[in-house]
Amino acid sequence: MELVHGRSGKSSKSVPLEDVIGSMPENVITNIIDRLPLQEAIRTGILSRNWRYKWTLLSQLVFDYDFFLFLKGSGDDIMHFDGKNISRLLLHLKGAITNFVLDIPEFIKLDVEDVNHWIVFLCRIGIKKFTLIHEYDELKLPAHIFSCLELKHLELGSCISGPLPCFRGFPNLLSLQLDQVRIQDCKCGNLIVQSPLLEILSITDFVARSEVNLAEIVKLENLKELNLSLCLLDNMTMTRPSNIFHQMSLLPRLQSLSLNFRKCKFLAEAGTQRWVSTAFPCLKTLKLNQIDFSSDTMLSCVVAMLSGAPNLQTLEIMAAYENTIPPPLICSLEGDCSNFGLLQLQYVVLNIRALDNEVSLIKSMLGSPLLKKILIFSNLINDGNEKFRLASKLLMLHRASPVAEIMLL
Repeated sequence: MELVHGRSGKSSKSVPLEDVIGSMPENVITNIIDRLPLQEAIRTGILSRNWRYKWTLLSQLVFDYDFFLFLKGSGDDIMHFDGKNISRLLLHLKGAITNFVLDIPEFIKLDVEDVNHWIVFLCRIGIKKFTLIHEYDELKLPAHIFSCLELKHLELGSCISGPLPCFRGFPNLLSLQLDQVRIQDCKCGNLIVQSPLLEILSITDFVARSEVNLAEIVKLENLKELNLSLCLLDNMTMTRPSNIFHQMSLLPRLQSLSLNFRKCKFLAEAGTQRWVSTAFPCLKTLKLNQIDFSSDTMLSCVVAMLSGAPNLQTLEIMAAYENTIPPPLICSLEGDCSNFGLLQLQYVVLNIRALDNEVSLIKSMLGSPLLKKILIFSNLINDGNEKFRLASKLLMLHRASPVAEIMLL
């Protein structure tokens, strides 16, 4: 056994390495094994005699895609993964399980009853962070997940569930992420409004199953990050986009905003009057997906957001078009972009087709003296000559920042 030599004055003492490892406080050991992949954490039992069962102190269980991919790469047939192994692992753990992640890939088939038993067990011990993502089908969860009042972080994907009749919300919840989640006998807004401490909220679903009331979201005074599919908004077709963005501007601490415009059919704005700029003073990151630059309504959305976000640092825009060949432009962004004021943009990512409005937008972004990089994906452009013309236009634009780079991919 290797010896560890410690010095105190002129004397020295040799301590077996096994004793040093074995004498660590339990909180230090837990911190170490929680940072390891699950399979490696269990293998720590070979370090020393005293470490044989230290893996039972695990407080985080992460069965993510990498975990299952590791098993698949080992050559084992895990298409029908034995969930009983997870059940036995849960029963052996001595510490408080604070984080449980189950990200089930397509090549794994788990018994739904096993999954439900794990949820019931975890809720009884007071789990604080719970993630369940089901890739290949909609998974029905037990209502017990709504009885776990100690939850601080909840992420669900491709699931269906319904709260208990006595559900009064999650008083400690800080982040809620729902992707293609259907909540039975309860609107999604009821879940949101009863989680007053929320700082991160993500609701994405391209099949509108749960209506979301924006008025309930703006009541979240602590909200810092919002990711929302606008097609889920309650009465979206009867709402003007200017009203939607005005309500969002009422979130006093919003720093990151991601909006998906897919399948959005807003009520047209009255007349041709442009919006009054909406204020997002704390916004630093903005992501806009499925923007049609040939649509007057969507152009107004882009202008309003950029005009009202003076401290914006990171911008991502993913363009999309209803028609293969875009119709003639109804309006031009040239005049609107000149009113943006002094932008603070540093990083920009665009996926565009090279319409004139898109070039006008890039021109305004280059006016930021802090700009470092604009990354442009041109996969929507099928013509090589169009890519060349876009590159030529970009080279002629003035850059306020001496270090600004434009990369056309």
